[in-house]
Amino acid sequence: MEPDTTALITNDAVVLGLLAVTLGAVFWTASRPSGFWRRFYTYVPALLMCYLVPSVFNSIGLIDGNASSLYPMARDYLLPSSLVLLCIAIDLGAVLRLGPKAVIMFLTGTAGVMLGAVVSLLAMGVINPDAVAGETWRGMTTVAGSWIGGGANQAAMKEVFDVEATLFGQFIAVDVLVANVWLAVLLFLAARAPAFDRWTGADTSAIDDLKRRIEDYQAQHSRIPDLTDLMVILAVGLGVTGLSHFLAEPLVDWIASLPESWRLQDYSLTSGFFWLVVLATTFGVILSFTPVRRLEGVGASRIGSAMLYVLVATIGMHMDLGALLDRPWLFLLGAIWITVHGVLMLGMAKLIRAPLFFMAVGSQANIGGAASAPVVATAFHPALAPVGVLLAVMGYALGTYFAYVTGLLLQAIAT
Repeated sequence: MEPDTTALITNDAVVLGLLAVTLGAVFWTASRPSGFWRRFYTYVPALLMCYLVPSVFNSIGLIDGNASSLYPMARDYLLPSSLVLLCIAIDLGAVLRLGPKAVIMFLTGTAGVMLGAVVSLLAMGVINPDAVAGETWRGMTTVAGSWIGGGANQAAMKEVFDVEATLFGQFIAVDVLVANVWLAVLLFLAARAPAFDRWTGADTSAIDDLKRRIEDYQAQHSRIPDLTDLMVILAVGLGVTGLSHFLAEPLVDWIASLPESWRLQDYSLTSGFFWLVVLATTFGVILSFTPVRRLEGVGASRIGSAMLYVLVATIGMHMDLGALLDRPWLFLLGAIWITVHGVLMLGMAKLIRAPLFFMAVGSQANIGGAASAPVVATAFHPALAPVGVLLAVMGYALGTYFAYVTGLLLQAIAT
């Protein structure tokens, strides 16, 4: 059955082919040693183009990301597989030595979402009171749930604050568009990390040490992979993903059978995706202590990164630049909201001399969750992907509670 869409291309096989050609073209042009493309990619990161070009396809009606099943496929199959392959080369001790600044920046991001909600509601009350009249504050609680935690926290806020379906849909659009624009900003900044770190006076020695350890390991064990190596890499990545799916389903069923008074759903413990990400990451870290780690020498993390880039393209498919024209005042509210979050993050990074990596990943672990925090982390180095996952998981646990407090604040202001 054809999806209900007006897009020119509705066949997912054709869309996947288009995305593959797009990714190939971006990487080919980014590899040019001189000329126009060399100058272009000096200012525009290749990862950002892998994200923006599919969003243009979606915005002009060539494809319809909302009618495609490619993103759920990439999220449920390629993301956990990439996490496994990126984690098997990780040096857990070096990750732990990154220190507390990553957690501080993550919590600052959470505070920024809460403060941004209040400031944006007050600001729009002055700029255009009609835009935030009535029950608008209820819809904002769902965005707070999403931006601090994830989809499960967003759904929880919808029920807790009894958000009407149409209003909920409007704020889902605000959530998706503003969060995707913010992701693009973070990817753009990632290419300018050295200049940012000089501005904050950050000590990046622990991050550099982690990257150096991974690169040294790769250099020491690297060899040209043969077909057996590639098949074993796929077996590990997809096999562990299959195992994670296999364990997550009965685990969620068992947790859901526990007394409701325990409120385990508030911690996202009844979310299948939550457990999928946790299990895949855990298995990947465990495998890093075994001989499986030698697969890094034949390109395990590169294959994991390729899977992640496909995910990036499918995320980009959901960004509709034209949606800004539909309800511009709500999107202005979202823009003010995310700006407060960003300014607070910048201020804290300068205050504690945090590297851009901690600011970007701490922010995306809030705003984007486990599906995109590893993407931002990988923009700095593939070895750093697990840091994004760990912070995003923390967001799932805290999301419902902090979003609820945010909702109470918005209610007090609106009434």
